[in-house]
Amino acid sequence: MYLVTGATGHIGNVLVRKLLAKGEKVRALILPGENILPLDGMEVEKVEGDILDLPALLRTFQGMQGVYHLAGIISIMPGSNPEVWKVNFEGTRNVLEAARKTQIPRLVYTSSIHALRRVPHGVVMDESLPFDPNNPYGAYDRSKAAASLEVQKAAQDGLDTVIVCPTGVIGPYDFRGSEMGEVIRQAAEGRTSPYVEGAYDFVDVRDVVDGLIAANEKGRPGETYILSGQRISVRYLLETVREVTGKAFSSIRIPFNLAEFAARFTPWYYRVTHSKPRFTPYSLEVLQSNSHISHAKATRELGYKPRNLYESIGDTVKWFLESANLHFSKSVNR
Repeated sequence: MYLVTGATGHIGNVLVRKLLAKGEKVRALILPGENILPLDGMEVEKVEGDILDLPALLRTFQGMQGVYHLAGIISIMPGSNPEVWKVNFEGTRNVLEAARKTQIPRLVYTSSIHALRRVPHGVVMDESLPFDPNNPYGAYDRSKAAASLEVQKAAQDGLDTVIVCPTGVIGPYDFRGSEMGEVIRQAAEGRTSPYVEGAYDFVDVRDVVDGLIAANEKGRPGETYILSGQRISVRYLLETVREVTGKAFSSIRIPFNLAEFAARFTPWYYRVTHSKPRFTPYSLEVLQSNSHISHAKATRELGYKPRNLYESIGDTVKWFLESANLHFSKSVNR
């Protein structure tokens, strides 16, 4: 039986689906009070717990043949965030301690491409880049980098760990409405779609899950693998949604200088209204950053082969439209 933390998240629930399809038994760590709609109808053992509760983790880890650690908080807000640090860093330290004490054969940790050091345009990003806990761009990046360094240290001390770093994840079963998932959904519904010119590397959630499972089965202990997909512009993404649906909708290009000015005030708005952030200085930085990212190592060592994003966008649109009546939960995933 495998344990999946963060099992109700986008990657987590798709991972549970794939493991069950392979005939594996799965135990899902569920935060008390969390919306479990993403796991509805699946034959999975649901255990309430929190990665910040080490004694509970020790009980939950007992008897597992492996652990996929995905639980965490994603944030694109500027400034420090104690909750993000607590969950992403301290929670991961608890997971590592529980894995040591219960002698878990292998732990696969889902980090992020944003945890790696930023490099200028013209440099291809790969696994030779170090994790950067001093990254100036966001609390999320720093917390994931620091946690990844803890995982590497645990590997040096003898714990069998593998780290994977996905890029921007899109795809079906996006119950919580990720940032890019919401862009795709609103466009698919024919709503006006403002956008800022920029591009990034996006990858299908199903390919990330295949990469996670391959990392567990084939990854070398202590190694890191980038799970990237294809670099596309936001404009191309919206045009693909328009082509897939056949619907006419307005897409309004916002000049970058104007977006940059407005982004000075949006974090205040999101905090006051308690709405989910989508347009912040961080998100603008990502769209302008170097996104030439190689998955050659994962392809070579894990057999990783991401699909074309046209297929991913089409399947995502189909899933959102078919799931329009579902309640999308924005709760913390840990």
